Amino acid sequence: MLLGVDVGNTNITFGVFDGEEIEATFRMTTKLLRTSDEYGICIRDLLKHNGIDYENIHDVIIASVVPNVMHSLLSSFIKYFGVHPVVVEPGIKTGIRIATENPRQIGADRIVDAAAAYELYGGPIFVIDFGTGTTYDLVDESGAFLSGVTAPGIRTSAKALWEDAAKLPEIEIRKPASILAKETISSMQAGLIYGQIGQTEYIIQKTKEETGWHDMKVVATGGLGKIIATETKAIDIYDPNLTLQGLRLIYNKQNRGK
Repeated sequence: MLLGVDVGNTNITFGVFDGEEIEATFRMTTKLLRTSDEYGICIRDLLKHNGIDYENIHDVIIASVVPNVMHSLLSSFIKYFGVHPVVVEPGIKTGIRIATENPRQIGADRIVDAAAAYELYGGPIFVIDFGTGTTYDLVDESGAFLSGVTAPGIRTSAKALWEDAAKLPEIEIRKPASILAKETISSMQAGLIYGQIGQTEYIIQKTKEETGWHDMKVVATGGLGKIIATETKAIDIYDPNLTLQGLRLIYNKQNRGK
C-alpha cells in the first residue's frame, strides 16, 4: 500500500492507496508541532483505527507547503515505517511543465493538483483548491502550468472577520437560507459564501476571456470547495480527493523500487 501525505497550512491529509483505490483518508492538524516519535505513533494509531496494518505501507509520498514540520515527519516514517518517503520537490517527475517566471515559487500542493487534474481530466484545465488560501491554476493542453491566482481562503477570511472586528462572533461557515440577511451571523455567512462564489465565477470568466479557451474544464477540490461547487455552474467537476490522487499519479512516475 502507498501512503500519500498532503501537508497543508491547516491540516495534514493522509490517503492510503491499494493500487488506484483509496482505502482510507484521515487528517491531523498541522499547527501543533510534534516530534518524530509523536508523528510515528499517531500515524500508526490512525492507520489502525482505519483498519490498516502499518506494516502494509510499502512507500510514502509527501507534498508539503510547511517546511518546519518536514524534518520530524520524514524522520517518523524512517523510524516507524522503515521507509524513506518520496518528496514532491524541484526535479521530481510530475508530468507537468512549470512555465511561470519562477517555477520554484510554485507550491508543491499546486503542482500535485495540476498533475492530477491534467492526467484525470485532460487539458486545458483550470484547477481551484479551496484551502487555507484559494488557489486558481491554469494548465494548457500540453500539460504546461501557465499561471496562478492566489486569494484568501474562506476560513481565513472568516477568521479575519471575527478576530479583527470586536463585535463579530465566530460562526459556522455555511450558506445561509437567503442572501438577504437580517442579523449578524447570516450576514457574515452570506458575505463569505456568496462573496467566494462571485470571486470564483469572475476569475473563471476572466481566465476564459484572456485565454480564449471558453470550453476549458474547471475542476475544484478542497474541504470547503463542495459548498461553492454546488452553487455555481462555472465549476464542472468537484473532486475531493484530487490532491491525494495527484500524489499517487506522481509516485507512479518515479519507478520507485522497480
